Amino acid sequence: MDLIIGNNSAPKPAQSVTDEAGQPMAGSTGGTAPTGADIIDVTITEFEAEVIKASMERPVLIDFWADWCGPCKQLTPILEKVIAETRGAVRLAKINADQNPELCQMLQVQSLPTVFALYQGRPVDAFMGAQPESQIREFVTKVAKLAGPATLPLDAMVEQGNAALEGDDPEQAYELFASVLAENGDHAKALAGAARALLAMGETEAAKELLAELPPNLAVDSDIMAAKSAIEVAEQAADAGPLTELQAAVDANPDDHQARLDLAIAAFTAGQHELAMDTLLDSIGLDREWQEGAARQQLLKYFETLGPGHALTSKYRRKLSSVLFS
Repeated sequence: MDLIIGNNSAPKPAQSVTDEAGQPMAGSTGGTAPTGADIIDVTITEFEAEVIKASMERPVLIDFWADWCGPCKQLTPILEKVIAETRGAVRLAKINADQNPELCQMLQVQSLPTVFALYQGRPVDAFMGAQPESQIREFVTKVAKLAGPATLPLDAMVEQGNAALEGDDPEQAYELFASVLAENGDHAKALAGAARALLAMGETEAAKELLAELPPNLAVDSDIMAAKSAIEVAEQAADAGPLTELQAAVDANPDDHQARLDLAIAAFTAGQHELAMDTLLDSIGLDREWQEGAARQQLLKYFETLGPGHALTSKYRRKLSSVLFS
């Protein structure tokens, strides 16, 4: 759909626009004041300069709303929050549909709320109706990528950092996480990611220091707790013996639970996660109370390190339940 500025067609009356429930629009002079260069109120007078021309440099979201529209009141605060997180990568132009029927006609707005994304003068995407924050964030992230990766929202930068970690590039990952933390020092996923990146670079003490003395709300965050577990596992690995020797010790004496624990630590360090967890399950099956449940605690630490969504975590949680309750 092409935008046509200065359309000479007779504008549709504002009353022809309906909300999600199909209710006709009533006249209103409501609205919110501009909150800055990235979030602005726009009328038809400023539309060409503040939306069309502005979209030549960065994407612009157009939020058509009305003061009486319930779904609009749900959507607009979420849009403002997510747009603010883009750090200027995306602009939000809020248009009061009651007061700007010409713009409603220009973009063929039939219900409220309606959101268009423009880039370089042309619409690139749109949606209607209130949406959950997760979908709004996904929408804005996709739009922000049009202007290049350097303009990604914070959460998208975290995703790129995690991808760099998985791709064995901890230095790049750390740079991305550090950029996020420069904007939001309490971003839990970025803190956890930065600690893991430091750990992957061999900077264990720096990783520990980064996560030390966090406020209570961050200290109990699942991502940060997982990163702390990864640090503990790495510290254990420093004392792990040769894998082949430890396996031989277990084979020679299956009741040697310390050898089993040491073998599990060495195996996990070597990336042989299933061997490590199978070894711990065998120990639990033989004597679940040894050293106050040390094998079970170690297995839980591995679950936390891998994360609840990891396939091995789900698989071995089921196996652990089977051993404990058999």
